Amino acid sequence: MTKWKVDNSWTLFLDRDGVINERLHNDYVKSIDEFRFISGSDDSIVSFSKIFGWLFVVTNQQGIGKGLMTESNLNEIHRLMEQKVEIKGGKITKVYYAPGLSSPDNYMRKPKPGMALLAQRQHKGVDFNKAIMVGDTDSDIIFGSNLGMKTVRIAYANEIVKVKADLTIESLIELNKFIEI
Repeated sequence: MTKWKVDNSWTLFLDRDGVINERLHNDYVKSIDEFRFISGSDDSIVSFSKIFGWLFVVTNQQGIGKGLMTESNLNEIHRLMEQKVEIKGGKITKVYYAPGLSSPDNYMRKPKPGMALLAQRQHKGVDFNKAIMVGDTDSDIIFGSNLGMKTVRIAYANEIVKVKADLTIESLIELNKFIEI
């Protein structure tokens, strides 16, 4: 595959659970004690933040809608994630999350485009044709594809994949090697 000519005019969208931090199977990361970076993901984010003009985290968090955690809990988790990246010299432009339950009418939950369109409105210059969406689920890939982004899937063994991404990799470390000049 030809490398993408990524520079600071590009935008990176990252899903959170299963991409940045370890996913809790059949559960939600509900507190800072449960948040664990996937090995190397924090360093990769630091590197990405020096390449891309904008780096957004876009995450469905229906644990809030289910009453399993509060927005305050989620904000603490995101502050911790951002601080750990900043300590290493990186920066997450902004974290967007969809707290509501899954429903066809929920415009903010991926694969609907609400979070990306909000990021584009709030950050002039975000161009979806010069953007990459990285996720580990079909809804992440559909989200990026429907907006015209390049799509990258973090693949896991025994996972059923119905939607093909532009690139399939095992981790953000592998994506970092692919993008590096």
